[in-house]
Amino acid sequence: MSDKINVGMVGTVAVPVTDQERALDFYVGTLGFEKRRDATFGAGMRWIEVAPTGAATTIALAPPREGDPVGVDTGIRLFTVDANADHLALLSRGVDVDEQVMRWEGVPPMFFFRDPDGNRLVIVESA
Repeated sequence: MSDKINVGMVGTVAVPVTDQERALDFYVGTLGFEKRRDATFGAGMRWIEVAPTGAATTIALAPPREGDPVGVDTGIRLFTVDANADHLALLSRGVDVDEQVMRWEGVPPMFFFRDPDGNRLVIVESA
């Protein structure tokens, strides 16, 4: 038996959503992500994955398990080449975004936004 763990990348992170169709419209229609997977499984369950164009890691739009919350801080950081432009674009589309792009010495510009369920994600300007 090898002592090595063979994990090589983050594949998918799940975001809890109450309405998968509404979430799909937001992530694909508003954010411009691609729908990578939309499959049924189990007793009428639906598994949906979306991602920015070219991204390896996907976001699963998953119904929460009974008793689990929605409207969470997902911990997801999305990289962009222009935080200001994306902030303005999301504002113009009616997305719930922070009032301003945050700026601190030595830290890239960034801002939080929320999906229709109130799940919080961050857009960070990459170097």
